[in-house]
This record gives sequence, C-alpha cells and structure tokens, in this order.
Amino acid sequence: MNLDLLFGYHPVLLAFLAGLFTWGMTALGAATVFLSREMPRSWLDAMLGFAAGVMIAASVWSLLLPAIDLAESRGQVAWLPAAVGFLLGGGFLRLVDKYLPHLHLFEPDEAAEGLSTTWHRTTLLIIAITLHNLPEGLAVGVAFGAAHVLAGGEQAAALLAGAVTLAIGIGLQNLPEGAAVSMPLRREGLSPAKSFFFGQLSAIVEPIGAVIGAAAVLVVQPLLPYAMAFAAGAMIFVVVEEIIPESQSSGNGDIATFGVMLGFTLMMVLDVALG
Repeated sequence: MNLDLLFGYHPVLLAFLAGLFTWGMTALGAATVFLSREMPRSWLDAMLGFAAGVMIAASVWSLLLPAIDLAESRGQVAWLPAAVGFLLGGGFLRLVDKYLPHLHLFEPDEAAEGLSTTWHRTTLLIIAITLHNLPEGLAVGVAFGAAHVLAGGEQAAALLAGAVTLAIGIGLQNLPEGAAVSMPLRREGLSPAKSFFFGQLSAIVEPIGAVIGAAAVLVVQPLLPYAMAFAAGAMIFVVVEEIIPESQSSGNGDIATFGVMLGFTLMMVLDVALG
C-alpha cells in the first residue's frame, strides 16, 4: 500500500482525521436506533465479541509487534519496552476504572463501579462507554505519531500502513458497536434521538485521544516503543475487564466467542494485506 503522500501531512492532523473516521463509524452504527427499537441480545453479544477480537488483534499487530521491532532496531532489549509499556497501560486503565464512577452495559444500578455518586444511570453508562473508547483513540494517535517520528525509512512506511490499518479496523468494529450502545440506551427509556446522541457522543473522545496520543509521541520520542505498548495494554485491559465479560453474561457465549474470532481474523487479514 503506497501511502507516501500522507507523510506530507502533520501527524496530529492525520490522527485527528483518523479519529473523526472512527467516531463517524460509531455514529453511523448508533443511527440504527432510528430503524428499530430492539435488537436481539445475541446480536449485541456477537457485536461486542467482534469488537473485542478487533481490539486484541490491533493491539498485537499494530502496536506490540512494531514496538518490539522498534526497540530492537534502536539497540534496546527488544521485549523490555513492550512489556513495561503494556503493563503500565493496563495499570493506568485499572486506576481510572477504580475511581471514575461508571456502569457497564446490561448491569443493574447497584453494580456501578468507581467512587460513590448520585449521577443518573444513563450518565454512568455513557462514562463506561467513553472509558472504553479512549484507549482506541490513543492507539490511533500513537501509531500515526510513530510513523512521523521515523519518517524516511522502511520502518516508517510499515508503521504508517499499520496506523491506517488500525484506524480502519477500529472504525469497522465501531460500526456495530455504535448499535450495541444506542440500542440498550433506547431500552432504558430514552428517545431514539437521545439514544443516538449519547451513542455517538461516547466515541467523540476518540479524535481527542488520537490528537493527545500523536502529540505525546512527538514530544517524548525516545519513549515511542513504550507509548505504543501502553496503548496496547490499555486496550487489552478494556477487552478483558469489560467487553468480553459483557458479551458472555447472557448465555450467548458461543456466539460472542465466534464474534471474537471473526473480529480477530478480520483485523489480522487487514494488517497483513494492507501493511
């Protein structure tokens, strides 16, 4: 895939545009709430599984493996930045998860996590979904920032292709995910317009996170392998702590698991074919 023209644009701009794409795909998926009030829970679980599979594959192919290659090319211990950054990313999300009030999809009010608050159920749901989307935006931004830092070599071209692939993959999984967000909100009693609004709003953090990720990489270039692994660790934490348990909680385990495998396979194929 020839992406040389993209090197002429600032990485923060590219990250922002990629974030707008992933947000737009979420909004498109959330718009299905105008077509139907209900969606079978098995479909929602399959969508969540698909999203988990894409995020796992993206973490490995687009972030962890390039981080290992980059560290090795710089004469560092190849596995060390990936291992440290990965654990730091998961640890950071754990702290946010522990203290930020939120409520996962399909959970009763008493299952709310984080500090005690009087916020409404809908607000807590939106916070949980936003917390899920932030690592995706960071990952996209870090990937575009990494390609810019190494501009001029074969490794940079591979990283840029990986960044584009990552954005496409996250956008594809955001499409069904938008529906998986807006439909439950509709069942909570919100109007179609409000369900759509909050469904798409949950992903508006992605272009913001993408800009932050790209800018951070440009400022702290020596920590690039750590930053890539950090983004991967944050995404894997969300997958294991939130998405997979939700997809498995209603007796549709086989369907959700197949969704994971399908999402993983699609992202793997995209990364190899486009990268």
